[in-house]
Amino acid sequence: MSQTRHIPVMLQRCLDLLAPALEDPAHPEPVVVDCTLGLGGHSEALLAAFPTARLIALDRDKEALRLSGERLAPYGDRATLVHAVYDELPEVLARLGVPKVQGVLFDLGVSSMQLDEADRGFAYAQDAPLDMRMDQSTGMGAAEVLNTYPPGELVRILRAYGEEKQAKRIVSAVVREREKEPFSNSARLVELIRDALPQAAKRTGGNPAKRTFQALRIEVNGELSVLERAIPAAVDSLAVGGRIAVLSYHSLEDRLVKQVFAAGAANTAPPGLPVVPERYQPRLKQLTRGAELPTEEEVAENRRAAPARLRGAQRIREEER
Repeated sequence: MSQTRHIPVMLQRCLDLLAPALEDPAHPEPVVVDCTLGLGGHSEALLAAFPTARLIALDRDKEALRLSGERLAPYGDRATLVHAVYDELPEVLARLGVPKVQGVLFDLGVSSMQLDEADRGFAYAQDAPLDMRMDQSTGMGAAEVLNTYPPGELVRILRAYGEEKQAKRIVSAVVREREKEPFSNSARLVELIRDALPQAAKRTGGNPAKRTFQALRIEVNGELSVLERAIPAAVDSLAVGGRIAVLSYHSLEDRLVKQVFAAGAANTAPPGLPVVPERYQPRLKQLTRGAELPTEEEVAENRRAAPARLRGAQRIREEER
């Protein structure tokens, strides 16, 4: 896997969003968490841009940790890499004795390495075993989901996680085919989807298998349920003045991040109070107007940046327990 091909998405904008918290004189040795280490592009840039910062980086993929470990080795003990899913952030920080952090970054979705390694089964463009697990040491792969889930559950997953309008057609074809022979490889599934879709549906939105593959990946890795726990936990881990930046790649992720940030930035006082008590004041300030998009230049240089949506927020008040 060539690391030169890996271009971190919206890198400078992420650094700019986090900079005020990581350059605050009140925190001469700030701690920043990269919750989605991947190949370490964002992490390396954070360590280079903020020379006094300590980095804690999480990934559930052991191969990503190995490759990033080599990349970040020059930074020595400034970088602590941890094998963990990002909703385990509170446990990781407790174990490391870190009460609060100054910065948190999430770059959601599939890492370049997982897409580029053919045998992982994430990409629909090449034939591979239908696996899609980000941590290959645990859980069931995509083939097992396709072969064993009841039809109604498969339809729900394709609709909810892939926003696939043709979910029923695709699942009917899957059920018919899996009775003849269980699914094991991606090419057979891609072909089945092409055959199942009406002509009009094939003409829009890129590869017709894209939405089904996204839905299977989210189901296999429990991505949305993990994210539902992870974003509030990350906000809770921020010191006052600390900042969080989140890159999402589909509307389901972005909606979830938007809801957590909006709730944190809202005044929760009952209507009609002449003075709003501290406990009802917002604890977050949103740093982006809606979701920021990559520039046309960046998308031209790195097509994987095209669907990216960036949101940022700052912790402005301590939680009252």
